[in-house]
Amino acid sequence: MQHLHASGHALLSLIYSACLRRARVDDILECNRISQVKIAELKTFVVGNPPPRYGGRYFIFLKLVTDTGIEGLGEVYAASFRPQAIIAMIEDVFELHVLGADPFRIEALWRNIYGRGYSQRPDISLMGVLSGIEMALWDIVGKAVDKPVHALLGGKVHERLRTYTYLYPDEPGSDAYSDSAVYRDPDAAAARALRYLEQGFTAVKFDPAGAYSAFDPRQPSLERLELSEAFCKSLRAAVGTSCDLLFGTHGQFTTSGAIRLARRLEAYDPLWFEEPTPPEVPEEMARVAAQTAIPIATGERLTTKYEFSRVLETKAASILQMNLGRVGGLLEAKKIAGMAEAHYAQIAPHLYCGPVVGAANIQLATCSPNFLILESIERWDGFHARLLKTPIRWEDGYVIPPTSPGLGVELDEEVARANPYTGEALHLVPASMPVLAPD
Repeated sequence: MQHLHASGHALLSLIYSACLRRARVDDILECNRISQVKIAELKTFVVGNPPPRYGGRYFIFLKLVTDTGIEGLGEVYAASFRPQAIIAMIEDVFELHVLGADPFRIEALWRNIYGRGYSQRPDISLMGVLSGIEMALWDIVGKAVDKPVHALLGGKVHERLRTYTYLYPDEPGSDAYSDSAVYRDPDAAAARALRYLEQGFTAVKFDPAGAYSAFDPRQPSLERLELSEAFCKSLRAAVGTSCDLLFGTHGQFTTSGAIRLARRLEAYDPLWFEEPTPPEVPEEMARVAAQTAIPIATGERLTTKYEFSRVLETKAASILQMNLGRVGGLLEAKKIAGMAEAHYAQIAPHLYCGPVVGAANIQLATCSPNFLILESIERWDGFHARLLKTPIRWEDGYVIPPTSPGLGVELDEEVARANPYTGEALHLVPASMPVLAPD
């Protein structure tokens, strides 16, 4: 019996060893298969955003397809040229740098695109194109290894992600660009905020400080100072301490003008004062930060670790709002988040575009210890949900990070193709003349 028992163990050991060898062979074959994947095709989509147009006039999506059929999805947030010009840029970069490339060599590909044409400095349009491509590469890599992107960038830190939304108009027939009372009446804004609180939001953003212009910065008018304070007072009275107030501006003001405005708002304890001065000179924004107790947030118009390093070094802001469709992509944003950690700064990924950038923001936020809050377009419903085969999961004010591989979303090409952008306007359009008081 002992001999038989020993023989049984030996047989099991042989079977186990054979299985291990087979598993190793299978693993090697799978690794070889993955390592030989190449980018073979590009698809682009310029999608018109129908009313109420929350998130902008149009979205620019792209797909990279490998020779094995894996599709990677990306979104380009490039607002300085009309969409067809951006598509030509995407195609040019794809043909010179991406076609035939190994999707796993993201860092090398990034450097070659960033430095193309002897540039090697932040170029906001090129970085938008690179961001969308880099995002799609990560989607391919995640699908190839059957992991969500956040699992490949350090792993999940947050089980759910707190979100905020802009105060968007909800009157019948209104849209994001209409002259709604929610943009100019403090009481209407407070009533709208309460409806968002009922949905589960615990933070809202608003911008009553006036139009932005190609001729900014300027001093805020007395009328806008009064209105901005009235908004904060009315909103704080309505929501109490159950909701954070995020005061948004768009770099309209001079340093001294921003300081004047900040002092009017401090009594209402906003979570942040966003982009109080233009983005070109962080040293001036740092002067604002030094003169107010309100945290300064900035970053939607910045690209690469190099521009964000100046923000951190000068102490211009303690909340960084990188847009994943412009900043340089996921890995670049993760590097920036790491730099911010060393300065006790936090990240709040920016979103005023489509749901694919939103999905990339979610991947970054999920794996970043210094994540603060995520911008959402309301509850990711409406057209943003229709564009995706499976909508982003939003529950009671929070996004639940996906566990599916890659970015965790798939574009519904039929919906995208059925909604082409036919307009001529840019994604965002500043006033073409100086804004004069009273305004």
